[in-house]
Amino acid sequence: MTVVMGIETSCDETGVGFVRDGELLGDALASSIDEHVRFGGVVPEIAARAHVQAMVPTMQAALDDAGLAWPDVGAVAVTAGPGLATALHVGVAAAKATALGLGVPLYGVHHLAGHAAADTLVHGPLPERSIVLIVSGGHTSLLLVRDLVRTPIVHLSDTLDDAAGEAFDKVARLLGLPYPGGPSIDRTAREGDPTAVRFTRPLMGQRDPALGFSFSGLKSAVARYVARPRDPGVSTADVAASFQECVADTVVTKALRACRQEDVDTLVIVGGVAANSRVRSLAEERCAEAGIELRVPPMRLCTDNGAMIAAIGDLLVRDGAPPSVADLGARSSVPLELARLG
Repeated sequence: MTVVMGIETSCDETGVGFVRDGELLGDALASSIDEHVRFGGVVPEIAARAHVQAMVPTMQAALDDAGLAWPDVGAVAVTAGPGLATALHVGVAAAKATALGLGVPLYGVHHLAGHAAADTLVHGPLPERSIVLIVSGGHTSLLLVRDLVRTPIVHLSDTLDDAAGEAFDKVARLLGLPYPGGPSIDRTAREGDPTAVRFTRPLMGQRDPALGFSFSGLKSAVARYVARPRDPGVSTADVAASFQECVADTVVTKALRACRQEDVDTLVIVGGVAANSRVRSLAEERCAEAGIELRVPPMRLCTDNGAMIAAIGDLLVRDGAPPSVADLGARSSVPLELARLG
């Protein structure tokens, strides 16, 4: 069986992983998040420079973790889009150089397909039909997935503006909580009352798109609430918990609605926001009530990582998919239709 190396550099994390026949052999991750904290968000040029510095050490750390040597690698997969252009270029260049040096095929893959494939490393192959909810800093999407590598992936909906993870970052800043906002709000919300502030669930009206997402208005609602004189009985933790409950309720409700609409009995939730404790617990509760099988990867595989890219590369290799073209380039924006790019 071919050992597939996966490289991920779409944002601020340099990830390298090795997968063979659906099994994660080892991986390593380097994050530049500490360098972005003072800016309150990811600065593309800083992220790109960090990828350059971290790439070779992260490759070696992943090889060591997997107990492999370079001659063991039989194919290279890399995130070719979407993502930050300068960050993507670093990963694509590294992957092309590695594949050329080893004389092995190169596969450019879609970042979101990698997120979906991450679940297969833990729970095995996806069923014939499943709904995949991707919730991250850059994406909030509902997908109908039949086969990750053989058939086109059907986009059921995307966010109209801010992604869920982006809203977490912006609301954390409004509440004076540190970046990144997702973990900060999750921790703070544990001490709060999720019913303290009733924020309106976005796009849940009868005339709204049934599966549509929008979080810009919710962010603005929190901003207005914070700006006015606060009820002394409502703490920052209460506001954080109320906001988090609103997001979790919205994404889980829409995901289950998609399952009913498409007559699917498996829901897969992936992406950085899938690591949120309330999203996970609410999804578990509602899927159990609805008789829907819920699949969520472990937290470390929810955020960007090289293992998920190796996983989708491994599926492509095992399916006999042709490699990407030699002049594969990075694409900062590209719709998810097929897992392989280029």
